Amino acid sequence: MVIPVEYAVAVDRFLSAADIGDNSRRVYRIALTTWAWLLVDREPPAGPARRSAAPPVVPLALLCAPGAGAAVAAAFATRAAAVGPRTANRELSILRGAVAWWTGEGWLDTDPTTGLRPRRVPASAARLGADEVRAVLALDAPLRDKVFWHLVHESGASVERLLALDTDRLDLPRRRSRSAGADAPSVRWRGGTAGLLPMLVVGRAAGPLFLTDRRAPAGTPAADRCPYTGRARLSYRRAAEIFTAATRPLDPAGRGWTLRQLQG
Repeated sequence: MVIPVEYAVAVDRFLSAADIGDNSRRVYRIALTTWAWLLVDREPPAGPARRSAAPPVVPLALLCAPGAGAAVAAAFATRAAAVGPRTANRELSILRGAVAWWTGEGWLDTDPTTGLRPRRVPASAARLGADEVRAVLALDAPLRDKVFWHLVHESGASVERLLALDTDRLDLPRRRSRSAGADAPSVRWRGGTAGLLPMLVVGRAAGPLFLTDRRAPAGTPAADRCPYTGRARLSYRRAAEIFTAATRPLDPAGRGWTLRQLQG
């Protein structure tokens, strides 16, 4: 017998029980909330509209109703076309983890993701050449973005790791972050970042290093909110959008480049 648990409640229970860090929990919640829209064949809001949009009320039992597998497959295909295979695959993996936990709790008796395979991710675009990197780093851009782009290029660390940095973990004289264990090793940078980074953190001794332009919405975890400005941690999606838009005039194809292409 399937227990009639509302989807949002089931998401809360799953995230409370999950053995993951705060940043991962935030990513999981965004992905699972996105699925709430997809499960009722509605397009998830994007950009700033996502913060104020109330997701639809969805009964968890919808995931094991007749035809649920086909509906999830169709939603996955639609999502992959909208945001690309890499993001869609990650969201599918998160949904699968939640479904497995809900099944273990006895709330579902079938898995609607069975048989779904991740989409093939095309080979990464070529790294930017030296002249292209110089052009990017010379762009007239806000200090936050210039620091971030220098750090992406100089550190070689993943974009996710860099966005997870906090100001109190920086060792500016040694040009590195302080390690927080095996799961969060040091990030090191070179002269370009070193010349700009101190200006970015003036007056801030704690909180996320890279911040959004506006105050964090209600309910943002304390770890993702600046205690001085009230602004939120910059998301991967927003950082990627900013970079692609800024580099569009430099790209001969007119599409703009990706942060992964900037990595050294």
